Amino acid sequence: MILGKIELIPPVIAAPMAGITDQSFRIIAREMGASLVVSEMVSCKGLIYDQAKTWELLSTDELEQPIVVQLFGSVPDEVARAAALIEQKIPCVAIDINMGCPTPKITKNGEGAALMLNPRLAGEIVKSAVRAVSLPVTVKTRKAWDDSSPTAVELAKEVEQAGAAAIAVHGRTRAAFYGGKADWNIIRSVRDAVSIPVIGNGDVFSANDALRLMQGTGCHGIMVGRGALGNPWLFRDISRSLLGQAELPAPTVPERIDMALRQLAMTVERKGEYAAIREMRQHLAWYIKGVSGAARWRDHINRTTSLEDLCEILLQIAAQRPLPAD
Repeated sequence: MILGKIELIPPVIAAPMAGITDQSFRIIAREMGASLVVSEMVSCKGLIYDQAKTWELLSTDELEQPIVVQLFGSVPDEVARAAALIEQKIPCVAIDINMGCPTPKITKNGEGAALMLNPRLAGEIVKSAVRAVSLPVTVKTRKAWDDSSPTAVELAKEVEQAGAAAIAVHGRTRAAFYGGKADWNIIRSVRDAVSIPVIGNGDVFSANDALRLMQGTGCHGIMVGRGALGNPWLFRDISRSLLGQAELPAPTVPERIDMALRQLAMTVERKGEYAAIREMRQHLAWYIKGVSGAARWRDHINRTTSLEDLCEILLQIAAQRPLPAD
């Protein structure tokens, strides 16, 4: 799959996830086999008004390159201005426009998945961004707003005509959020409707899932989201599978804890101990999923405010020591 000036071999992409895919996560994803990573979505208004917290989300490192920056907004001129700022200040290979986020705080402003209700406006947004930058402009969207509204096919046609370089499609409606099963048929329909690269997303939890998605839909790339939470080895497994390489053993508990400790250390370095401990709690819960006594270990992790104590808990899990008394 080719995106602008880069070729993705194999075409395995780490999906943007708000509050999750920070710099530490993205670096690990790249190391484990993702050929491309995407930032957490950032507000166009936040960039235009020079809000410090918005720019903090865009801290990047050469270790995570190539990276795509994802924006959210609903006003064509504002998206164009934000895209231009990104091109000027952030080293990235493309700018993605979020048209799939289902959360009410985003959609109530006409942003994210709400843009699926107005494919023409979606096209105007893309057209404005394409005119404002020399970087490729891409879109991430969903199957539809709900089962009775315009689908990703209509949106894909509009954004292709507006100059989008690629489109990623998650196989659920906004109404479904993350429930039920992703409908990969919509990805096939989009693939048949447009000539730009189509990236499949939704319910990719194994290398076999990725192969079935690509073979069944004809999509050009695979975007991995929730399947990689606590399991960055999934990028490795999918990459090896797409390249025809032999499957490697699943990570052991000590290997999982070692990776968790590394991500924790990187997060502490970038955000400080206080923020890192609290932000990493969800990641640590994912890393220890399936471990004996995981629920009680998770409770200890969530009550711990000391980095030293947190590291000791993780080392106890790795060593499979008895749970401490409550």
